[in-house]
Amino acid sequence: MIIIERAQNSDVELSSSSLLNRVLQRRQLNSLSDCSFSLKDLLSPSSLQGCENAAVIIANAITTQKKILIVGDYDVDGATSTALMMRVLKLFGAEHTAYRIPNRMLDGYGLTVSLLDSILDNQPDLIITVDNGISSIDAIAKAKEYGINVVVTDHHLPGDILPVADAIVNPNLKNSEFESSALCGVGVAFYTLLAVRRELINQGYFTAQTPPNLADYLDLVALGTIADLVPLDRNNRCLVQQGIERIRRGRTVAGIQALLEVSSKNQVELSTTDLGFSISPLLNAAGRLDDMRVGIECLLTDSEDRARYYAQRLYDFNQERKAIERSMTQETEQILAKVILKDDELPDGIALYDPSWHQGVIGIVASRVKERFNKPTFIFAEENDDLLKGSGRSITGIHLRDLLDSIAKEYPNMILQFGGHAMAAGLTLRKSEFSQFQMALNQRVEALIQYVDPKMIYTDGALSIEDFTINNAEVLRTAMPWGQTFPEPAFDNTFNVVDAKILQNTHLKLELKHPESNFTISGIAFFKAKDWREGTEQVRCIYKLDVNEWRGRRSLQLLIDHIEIESK
Repeated sequence: MIIIERAQNSDVELSSSSLLNRVLQRRQLNSLSDCSFSLKDLLSPSSLQGCENAAVIIANAITTQKKILIVGDYDVDGATSTALMMRVLKLFGAEHTAYRIPNRMLDGYGLTVSLLDSILDNQPDLIITVDNGISSIDAIAKAKEYGINVVVTDHHLPGDILPVADAIVNPNLKNSEFESSALCGVGVAFYTLLAVRRELINQGYFTAQTPPNLADYLDLVALGTIADLVPLDRNNRCLVQQGIERIRRGRTVAGIQALLEVSSKNQVELSTTDLGFSISPLLNAAGRLDDMRVGIECLLTDSEDRARYYAQRLYDFNQERKAIERSMTQETEQILAKVILKDDELPDGIALYDPSWHQGVIGIVASRVKERFNKPTFIFAEENDDLLKGSGRSITGIHLRDLLDSIAKEYPNMILQFGGHAMAAGLTLRKSEFSQFQMALNQRVEALIQYVDPKMIYTDGALSIEDFTINNAEVLRTAMPWGQTFPEPAFDNTFNVVDAKILQNTHLKLELKHPESNFTISGIAFFKAKDWREGTEQVRCIYKLDVNEWRGRRSLQLLIDHIEIESK
């Protein structure tokens, strides 16, 4: 592990808070305008390839009252995309609009042939995919055979062949001139709807009324963008900050309001961390364990009572998901322990399967194992008697989708279906091929690992005594839309250990003393209990400032991301 202090990139005063100013000067910000999150700073929809063509098709379907079906996905990005598209199309006057979400266990991902077959009994005139569709080659071809118009709105990387849709909106298309390839599914849906609104204005559709303000729906865009872990470039930072500010002011859908309540989050001081680690898992749990329709209905209802009902169901799903995840994580660690005893070392690429594992949480477990061992990891569960469904997470420097592509080319009959990105991917393979996949995965990772840089942690340096304040924690927490490629401030100090406790056999609670004073502070290190050595007297911590609220009392605490034992 290599710890690197970020260099100062600018000497421009970017904030009145000295600590925040120091942090921002270490990000890619060079002027006060870089800290602006005004709607006027957003990129134009006209520069997003396919947007105007899609807008004409969707606008004509609205004005002629065609039957429109939204096909979404079962994660938070897919849920917010679906809810956004449903809400705004109805706001535009589309009276015959419905949605379908594939069942993770039965239908697989996105618009598939089997999902299309199931909707033909009530055939729509127009299908709009959100957060999927770019790889739905066969399903879209079949839809066209039935005379169904198809508009694809997606952000995933396209393959060599594009679907024969009537319009495709995707910032990652080849030769795209849109300046932000980082839009997630709900971001693409939002831009598409902006273009539809403009087209309806051009057609004179809104002459008798004020055109709807789509900025009112940026709460959904912010939630989906943070949940999908896309890079927070300038454009995405604008979308997220505008959305989160609306939520803080109570200008949000009843479902998000209810999710905040059930997760006991302070709405006024809501942060991107709250959205990513408290609200998003509740929605994700529905897609993992039950049916994402519960999550979408939560986001669609305007009834506070119904929203609370759905939010409580989502909370209960998430508790069940956590229990399954804990059980699976324990089992995977037991298997890994046996591997170490047998081979004296872990393989470079980890692939694990157990028939008792739940398909809905394999991605989370893959993330846990990858983080613990810093190795590309695939976790598999049964899809049926013959097939396994796998979810993988990677490390910096190993592109997981490209790795699967190379395996599929060498072993043409092994992988039946795969897709994903550099850091996350999924696949389906025959159960009989699992051992062969383990071998192929390890061989490829072994060949690539030598070119991968050691794992690095970037920090904003050490804090002095006067920096450890609740006010600084609050300012840093909400000042910016922190996220992927625009990371939340993290600091690096060495502390003396006053006390250490293990919580729930999993987490580590520390009482720390600054070596240059009598100042003491509590710290919590989630999922770090196994890394602790009794009798440790001094530690180097990479941490974030946080405010702990307990029984009406507020105190400063450290959220510890990384611990190194220091020798005295």
